[in-house]
Amino acid sequence: MAAIEKKLTLTVPSSTENLALIRDFVTSVGKQARMSDVDISNLELAVDEACANVIEHAYGHDRTKEVTIRAIFDESEMRISVIDSGKGFDPSQVQSETLDQLINERKSGGLGMRLIKTLMDDVRYEIVPGQKNELHMTKKINSGK
Repeated sequence: MAAIEKKLTLTVPSSTENLALIRDFVTSVGKQARMSDVDISNLELAVDEACANVIEHAYGHDRTKEVTIRAIFDESEMRISVIDSGKGFDPSQVQSETLDQLINERKSGGLGMRLIKTLMDDVRYEIVPGQKNELHMTKKINSGK
């Protein structure tokens, strides 16, 4: 029997005030997918970081813009995307410095994508120039854990 997919979407204005609403949405989706509490926390943190980056870097805190979170899941995996129409970002252009290097050089920023990649099983970034940016994150759902 084929797995049944469920799809949920949340679109909110680009404001840090909406991060709590986004976290609540992610927690609800994770519970519906029967993810473990640890996996839900990791998913929530990754999406929160991605959305905060969109609000700050892609939109420059422009509250007239929107951020969309799309979750698609079945019993084996959660695929969650953060979608915006702001300034694009190519994560492959980020230097892969060690955590020690970032700390020693006291750089602000630079940890977001590293954190997201650590928390998630797969991370991809898709840019449609002038239209949209999509950060796709996948987390396997471990049944029975």
